[in-house]
Amino acid sequence: MTQAPAVSRLRWGIVMILLLAAIVNYLDRANLSIANTTIAAEFGFSQTEMGLLLSAFLWPYALANLPAGWLVDRYGPKRMFAWALCLWSSFTVLASFVNSYSFFYGLRMMLGISESPFFTSGIKITHRWFGDRERGLPTAIINTGSQIANAIAPPILTVLLLTLGWRGMFVAIGLMGLPLLLAWWKFYRDPDAREDALLHAGQRSVAPPEEQVRTSWGALFRFPATWAMVIGNFSIMFTIWVYLTWLPSYLEKSLGFSLKATGWIASIPFFAGILGVLVGGMLSDRLVRRGVASITSRKIPIVLGAALAACFVAPVPFVNSTPLAITLLALGYFFSQMPQGALWTLASDIAPKEQVASLGAIQNFGGFLGAAMAPIVTGVILDMTGKFTNVFLLGAVLLLIGALSYGLFVRHRLQS
Repeated sequence: MTQAPAVSRLRWGIVMILLLAAIVNYLDRANLSIANTTIAAEFGFSQTEMGLLLSAFLWPYALANLPAGWLVDRYGPKRMFAWALCLWSSFTVLASFVNSYSFFYGLRMMLGISESPFFTSGIKITHRWFGDRERGLPTAIINTGSQIANAIAPPILTVLLLTLGWRGMFVAIGLMGLPLLLAWWKFYRDPDAREDALLHAGQRSVAPPEEQVRTSWGALFRFPATWAMVIGNFSIMFTIWVYLTWLPSYLEKSLGFSLKATGWIASIPFFAGILGVLVGGMLSDRLVRRGVASITSRKIPIVLGAALAACFVAPVPFVNSTPLAITLLALGYFFSQMPQGALWTLASDIAPKEQVASLGAIQNFGGFLGAAMAPIVTGVILDMTGKFTNVFLLGAVLLLIGALSYGLFVRHRLQS
């Protein structure tokens, strides 16, 4: 049985809306980093206050992932994603009117909470619209949105900052969500019974999830695989967020680039990351189509990517050649992003059908705990040593821990 062309067009149209939303999602997160110096000067914030303000998004985002996954499973991705997009756009626009530190801090916290249902909605949608043998690629495409945003944010947001001021920049980015919200509400729906049959014909690689016994949300924590996914994603995301928060500083202070050059050089690893996410997703789908078990097919790019990333990250502070250092940084980020093309798909493959978003959210919670720790730990190490050497070595060790966590302890579907 083949898929109807209209069904195929609709589901890829949905993926494109989610990709654009992911880009806007990450631009909303990055705007404060670009306007950092301007805002600090206007309000007289200290570097410590700005550091706390920059991290205000991450902790609430990590914690909010836990209920967000349950809410997506309970109320469905259409409503949850619509509410999330509406709220995070509103909080971004409201931030342009702040006149105090506490108001700014509170809005950044609310931004983190409101963005938490996005990727959990995405995993639920790809699980419903794509079969086992093909959902790796659409999941990876959605995840490339963050990497595209990371690569284009410095030039785009800088232009908006210079032309509109930081308040106008916040308004412009916030309003980008409005057409996406309208398109989402008009076009998205869950597949009906006939479409589900078309989409999943011949796609199930093992026993279908419908045969599994539903597990309560809290019971997911009884499985060693759940904790391995939390620890593994924590370890991988730590290094990714060292790149996202400290790479410009490393390029300027350790490699001697000017502030102007740093913005362009810093984009090189992020463009490599776009390819890394796509390669991870396509590789996992290719393995499934060749008859490799779905869980193993998702694990291979995760374990291989994390292990190779460690090999390229560890020697960065020891090389004397600037071009070689940049090459190692780009390769390290490329391979660290390969797991992102398969992590969410792995969660959908091993979770009970009605808890795909819940397990994905728990995994993402672990990842963003690592993300929240990365800038803090890096700052402490730099204060103690004045060098990035131990930062890169710690990142490499954690990447290896991430590879081992997924490779050794995530092996079976979660069943009671």
